[in-house]
Amino acid sequence: MHLKLVLSFTFLLLSQFNFCQTGGRFSFAFLDLDFSARNAATAGSSISMSTKDLNIATVNPSLLNKEMHKNISFNHGVLSGGINYGMLAYAHSFKFGTFDTYLKYNDYGEFTMTEANGNVVGNFRPFEYVFGVGFGKELNPNISVGANLNLIGSNLETYSAFGLSMDLVGTYMHLNKLFSISAIVKNAGFKIKDYTSNDTGILPADMQLAFSYKLAHAPFRFSMLIHHLNKWELGYNDPNAIPSYDALTGDTIPIPATGFIENMARHLSFSTELTISKNIQLRLGLNYLKRQELKLEERPGMSGFTMGLGFNFEKIRIDYAFVVYSRAGFNNLLSISTPLDKWRKQKKMRTITTPVF
Repeated sequence: MHLKLVLSFTFLLLSQFNFCQTGGRFSFAFLDLDFSARNAATAGSSISMSTKDLNIATVNPSLLNKEMHKNISFNHGVLSGGINYGMLAYAHSFKFGTFDTYLKYNDYGEFTMTEANGNVVGNFRPFEYVFGVGFGKELNPNISVGANLNLIGSNLETYSAFGLSMDLVGTYMHLNKLFSISAIVKNAGFKIKDYTSNDTGILPADMQLAFSYKLAHAPFRFSMLIHHLNKWELGYNDPNAIPSYDALTGDTIPIPATGFIENMARHLSFSTELTISKNIQLRLGLNYLKRQELKLEERPGMSGFTMGLGFNFEKIRIDYAFVVYSRAGFNNLLSISTPLDKWRKQKKMRTITTPVF
């Protein structure tokens, strides 16, 4: 019965938002960055698992729960070229559900401004940000729902743009917490203000299904993400490509096209999380689409692969991710989170146990 409900909810989302993304140029592409080190280390696929991690809940608000009450987190990543980005988040639980609020930022660094003839006239610092509010509620022990509302801003020298977007999520969680599935609609929205009057960019809307399964008697968790369900063709076939010819036979060599299996694989991300001990996890993931888009044909290397570590201490959680985009660039991301109540309780206990002379 519960599975039928979540599947019905999934197909309802797909039917309502199938129009969100049909190709073309996208504005606010930074929305596709992974702002959580744990999620980045698992190639974005770990967003349906049962967790107390607030950073995962900013992506999947249906996972917000009372155990995240007064949790605060800080995330910071460094991309090639000196680009810095990150997120601050805080959660608060009430009787009727749990809210979180977050600020995401993307700082491109300082650029030199020149005239057409090359004369330097100054500097500028482009940046982008998202201010969001999320809400999650458990409808019953198996099903929870959530939503994010985001205000998006971008300032590129004298050009600026603003937008509004919403994320909608429904999650089915088995009672043993070992298996879960989430249906997600990301970045469904519109622009309030364009960069220019000729700007036709749209938001990078994305419909996803996320699965997670923890082995009952082994320290492994496997996750998979099916992304871009609203756009089947993810390969690029150059319309201006010219066929080549075999030098010996003179036969035409067809222009390579993205086949069915290849295109289907581009919709998938996979990951494995290994729990070494109660306090340490190892993570490894693969985003096949990023690998195909960013690899060098002759030397693909580790393009598209992700890896990371997680450390859980009594009062603090630290996660690290290393993401390989190509041989020319990679990403380091660090997340730190802590429940404020644990620090306050200890302070109170110290006051009570102060010896009296």
